[in-house]
Amino acid sequence: MSRLSATRFSRLKVTVTVGLCVGLGGMQAARAQYVGQVSSIVVDARTGAVLSQQDSDLRRYPASLTKLMTLYLAFKAVRTGQVAFNQEMPVSVHAASMEPSKLGLRPGSQLTVEQAVLALVTKSANDAACALGEFLGGGDETRFAAMMTREAGRLGMYDTVFRNASGLPNPEQMTSARDLAILARHLIVDYGEYYHYFAVPGFYFHGREVPNHDPMLGAYPGADGLKTGYTDEAGHNLVTSAVRDNVRLIGVVMGAKSNTRRNTTMAALLDTSFAAEGVAPVARPATRPLLLARAGGRSALGRHGMTLASARLRAETADEVAEAPAIPASYTRIRRGHGTVVHVHPAPVRAHVHLVSMGHVAHATHARAKSRS
Repeated sequence: MSRLSATRFSRLKVTVTVGLCVGLGGMQAARAQYVGQVSSIVVDARTGAVLSQQDSDLRRYPASLTKLMTLYLAFKAVRTGQVAFNQEMPVSVHAASMEPSKLGLRPGSQLTVEQAVLALVTKSANDAACALGEFLGGGDETRFAAMMTREAGRLGMYDTVFRNASGLPNPEQMTSARDLAILARHLIVDYGEYYHYFAVPGFYFHGREVPNHDPMLGAYPGADGLKTGYTDEAGHNLVTSAVRDNVRLIGVVMGAKSNTRRNTTMAALLDTSFAAEGVAPVARPATRPLLLARAGGRSALGRHGMTLASARLRAETADEVAEAPAIPASYTRIRRGHGTVVHVHPAPVRAHVHLVSMGHVAHATHARAKSRS
């Protein structure tokens, strides 16, 4: 090897090594942000005034909160006439290969734009998000991600970069609680005629019901959307809007250690912010805890569309404690040593549980669940 070639090769090694170290260092720094550190913000949806914030400018992984921008661009395309809600979209091999959560779309099949919107809002389906992104991006999800990033800049989301339509892990895909509050506010203000999609309890797709798993709907007074998000790296994320006495707030919580911690943090932040806006507190039904012991229980459909879950009364180690609105005592009864639990959330409880109280029932979630939503 000539001296010139050796010099060039040496410089190339240095460049690659430095670039690799910087890249790995950036990934490690990003991961370190999520260890027990929650970012949050609450804003007034009408004025944009910040009512509460904690580390709101810290750049974090959005997880499925990414889908809020996918939905924003979908609504924009419908408004401008580029696409229609009843327009069918193809499902590519790439879209069908997305990791869960997903609808289970098959390559070569089709779904409408509206079905994709509903799938993103309810199930946070990654395959539907990718198919929608490809459709809006001219057949290329990477091109659509660039469109998402440009739109973020136009909206003033200066700490945000998107790399895909779904929010599946990518070390370069970053945002902040403040930026997500900006996006949620624009969704409500710019495309209010489509905001009702975020409050749907579920929809039917190919004969099966797909329930909405937003934990704040029906549980927090006044909550009417928007989105959950979770990956191992991001933690448990949530964007919620709630309205009381004509005052609408938007809250963002990122990086919580569990669904329960995320939900209770959001509720407390919204309560405090409503009080700061002069809105009287809303009395909630009394609740008592239900302990989730282990996954794998059987469930059956009960009256009024509710789901009944078998509950064992023998003590077991609980994974997580959660709460939900109280239900009539008539729905709760003991039979043959088992408790029959009425579950008021659209999705069924599939767990054996140890009941602390038979008076009221809570919506329990498994702390060790690995689904990306």
